[in-house]
Amino acid sequence: MKSTRLIAPVMVAVCLLVAALAWSQGGNPPASTKESGATSGHGMTAVEQTGRGSEGGNAKQELKTLSNQAVQASLKGDSGFVEQYYADDAMVIHSDGKLLTKAQEIESIKSGNLKYESIDVRESNTLLYGNVAVVEAMSSVKGTLGGKPIGGDFRSTRTWVRRNGNWKCVAYQATRVPTSQ
Repeated sequence: MKSTRLIAPVMVAVCLLVAALAWSQGGNPPASTKESGATSGHGMTAVEQTGRGSEGGNAKQELKTLSNQAVQASLKGDSGFVEQYYADDAMVIHSDGKLLTKAQEIESIKSGNLKYESIDVRESNTLLYGNVAVVEAMSSVKGTLGGKPIGGDFRSTRTWVRRNGNWKCVAYQATRVPTSQ
């Protein structure tokens, strides 16, 4: 029970650290300069850039597409999504509280240790902070982890960072939602 109480503060700290790192990379230059009065070359203010994707598309739509691809890859037992879209230093926390690296997550998928029969995403919310996004979802899940059945409602959070124009997942966590009594 102590580890469950520790997970939430750790994830908040991770999200804040990721946001601070992304912000410090200077992804949002000023819209104009005093010297020339011209735009910085991007032609958009920081607020306008926040909702835009790397190629002018809508960032929220890009993240929705990535979320859908993650679900489909999970159902197929395809580790390719994690290989392509997770940062090399990504942290993965499953509902059993185990912390995995990207490599361990890939191995867990490839070995069949983690298998999904169904994932029904019932709600999803995306928050954007410049080059950082947090995608939260509520899903009904059925499958196995370590040969043991898992099922029920889960909240998941993926923290994404846009690096070199591409979204990379830097943290993922799933938490079981208690059943009503």
